[in-house]
Formats: sequence, structure tokens, C-alpha cells
Amino acid sequence: MLTWKNIIHFTVNENPTPDMRIEKTAQEWKTILAPAVYTITRLKGTERPFSGEHCSSYAAGQYNCSCCNTPLFDATIKYESHSGWPSFTQPIKENAIKYIKDETHGMIRVEILCNTCDAHLGHVFPDGPEPSGLRYCVNSLSLKLNEE
Repeated sequence: MLTWKNIIHFTVNENPTPDMRIEKTAQEWKTILAPAVYTITRLKGTERPFSGEHCSSYAAGQYNCSCCNTPLFDATIKYESHSGWPSFTQPIKENAIKYIKDETHGMIRVEILCNTCDAHLGHVFPDGPEPSGLRYCVNSLSLKLNEE
């Protein structure tokens, strides 16, 4: 189980090695992604709070990257954080997520990316429920639900 200490280690040292990498140019991504998905995932956009389709949905399945379809989160670890974005306590695999120190907007946060294709997902915070204490705060448009 990942903890905040692991997350900080990844931002300072080295991220886990992904199972595979997918590299595309900005133009290639723009061609295959819907404009709103492109803005969120490739330009590091953010949805308005409580506006995403996955915010209040708790269907069974797994949440995959909307760009490359890599499995990122399991629905069983999704929870209501009241933050306005879908929230998870752990990734589906330790190496599914890449962690980047983010010092934008006058604060220090940890940005989360798909470790396969570098799609911007959102941020992770150390204020989640036990046992991990993590809150992966994710834009709905960066995810697609693969229902069981």
C-alpha cells in the first residue's frame, strides 16, 4: 500500500517504471481526443467541481486512462471526499501513476499523471481516509469507466 512518504519519495527520486509507454505528438493526441479531454489531459486543465460524470457515480469496474486505456483505479477504492472530483485511495498498481511536484497557483502539490502516456489526471493529497491516508483527486474527463 502506498503512503504519503512513498509519494514524496517518487517526486524527489524516481517514479515507478511503467509496464509500457505510449508516446504521441500533441497533434496526434488532438486528433484522437475530444476537445475537453484534450484540454484536461494534455494541457493540464481542471474540471469545475461537481461537474464530472464520475464525481457521484459508484458503478463497479475499473477506471482507465481516457487517452491510452491503461487501468488506473478500481471502483472498490473510490470514495466520497466532498471535494467535487472523483477520489480514490490507491492506484490499481503502484506503477500506474507518475508523481510530479507541482508549484503552480502559489501552493505546493503533487500532480498525478498516467505513467503510460503522461496524461494529466489531477493531484494526490495526504488527507484521505485510512489506512493509506491518500486522496487521489481526479478529473472525470481523464477517466473512462470499464464497467464489470
